Amino acid sequence: MTSTSTLPDGSATRTAAVRLSGVTKSFAMGRESVEAVRGLDLEIQPGEIVAFLGPNGAGKTTTIDMILGLSRPTTGTAEVLGMAPRDAIARGLVSAVMQTGGLLKDLTVRETVEYTAALFADTRPVDEVLGDAGITEIADRKVAKCSGGEQQRLRFAMALLSDPALLLLDEPTTGMDVEGRRAFWSSIRRDAETGRTVLFATHYLEEADQYADRIVLISHGKVVADGTGAEIKSLASGRTLRFTVPTPDADAFARIPGVDGVEVRGETVILHTKDSDAVARHLLTSTDARDLEITAKGLEDAFIALTGDAR
Repeated sequence: MTSTSTLPDGSATRTAAVRLSGVTKSFAMGRESVEAVRGLDLEIQPGEIVAFLGPNGAGKTTTIDMILGLSRPTTGTAEVLGMAPRDAIARGLVSAVMQTGGLLKDLTVRETVEYTAALFADTRPVDEVLGDAGITEIADRKVAKCSGGEQQRLRFAMALLSDPALLLLDEPTTGMDVEGRRAFWSSIRRDAETGRTVLFATHYLEEADQYADRIVLISHGKVVADGTGAEIKSLASGRTLRFTVPTPDADAFARIPGVDGVEVRGETVILHTKDSDAVARHLLTSTDARDLEITAKGLEDAFIALTGDAR
């Protein structure tokens, strides 16, 4: 599922699964032009599982449309597996699992996969993709009787038929229960180990943190952060101190040197600070604080901090 090219010294190198260079995309809105993507650079290697995150209107969908060949960049270049996106699509090297649509309710799960397989010249065995998607047991069930999570797994099975080198997922686990999500991501991980590249968009930040090799944050049409979950979280400076006190005085806690923010919830107080050691020492020696907990800021904090005002 991967391709290689040869360097001048004779050594081989794998072609990037996705390469976007200086990509912009503008749309005409009446007499004005709206720039949805503004000079985006992104390279994804074969076998990576990459979470593509950003607030609504950040340019995620526009970028994914260009990777899928549904639209072309206004400026810059977009390549998939070393070729134009539409060429990669035509060769069956790219599949996408979208959140809605594309299913005929009167067919069974198996009939849906078989019907889709008939559209390709060469596909993986139907029973094999049903097993990989974890829907063998419901193969004879009508699509209309399937839950939202089961229908999403069916879309996943359909996407696997062509044995794509690049798989794009839009909110892939919507409607799945906890067990279903775990099984789904175990399957994705096995696929990545064979060289398949996975790019997914999700609103479940904990999934991105737990399952992605790499997280790309986009805001206002530009990449604002790119790294592992730990690296992204480290960009949200500061820590949170949570403790209880009989009669919280928010103003008094706000005056403690190093405290950036105070939240009071009954007897529970949450302090935000960049100097957790000094603030904790003050709380334990100069106040009635008890049950003190110190935690680093999470991916959600980093997401808000990094995408809130990037221009």
